[in-house]
Amino acid sequence: MKKLKRYQYERYAVLCNLAYSRVLKQTRYGFAPKGQRIIANRFGLPMIRVLWSKDKEEVIVVLKGSHNPWDWLLNLCLWHKPCDQIDLDYSIHAGYHFLIHQNSQPFHKHDEANLTVYQRLFDTIVPLVLEGKRITFTGHSSGGAIGTVLADHLEKRFPCSVKRVVTFGQPAVGGKAFKAGYLLSHKTYRICCDLDIVTFLPPIPYLYQHVGKMLWLYNGKIYENTPTMLRLGRSIGSWLMRPFSYHLMTKYIRNKDFFDER
Repeated sequence: MKKLKRYQYERYAVLCNLAYSRVLKQTRYGFAPKGQRIIANRFGLPMIRVLWSKDKEEVIVVLKGSHNPWDWLLNLCLWHKPCDQIDLDYSIHAGYHFLIHQNSQPFHKHDEANLTVYQRLFDTIVPLVLEGKRITFTGHSSGGAIGTVLADHLEKRFPCSVKRVVTFGQPAVGGKAFKAGYLLSHKTYRICCDLDIVTFLPPIPYLYQHVGKMLWLYNGKIYENTPTMLRLGRSIGSWLMRPFSYHLMTKYIRNKDFFDER
């Protein structure tokens, strides 16, 4: 597995953050004037943005996490549902299954009606793949979770079409069968930040397992593939000790910027 470079991390992180904004001006970030396609959810709100440039190979699919009370409630659907509608031989979290197969309201002038999120996304990216472009999937929270499923399906339909998968604060999406059948573990980076509790969800060992390389950003360092229980123990210990850490002289030294220079 190649390393994820800093500029790549920053690019994907910025795009995932901007995905929550009502408007994303793609030309500010090096994409073509007509190089953005928005995939809306059942409410007609942007859920996925597909971004590309004519002169670059990489197409970036940015998936937004849960951003309304109804989608948050879907996180509680902890049972598994088969992905046979998209020809995958494993089951995934029922709530995330719904997000992929929910109706996608037309967003652009020429959008067809009565398509699912999955269908509208693939209608957009398959022609780009056939042009020779490669797809990077990136997403935050549940967006990262469903991004792994969509990326795996694309790779199975069009081998070598996925460049990489980068997720931020992602909960697990499937179990043992998903982990065994997932083709992109060597291209998947799962970013976890400090004490982010969502990265431990759903809290059902074996029924839910993560895929790819985990990069834990913790105490100013990057830890690779730290076992879940060790990471959880360190996180709880850090949380319990945090009030005492403010007593250390290092904290007082760091706060020197509160004072004016003379």
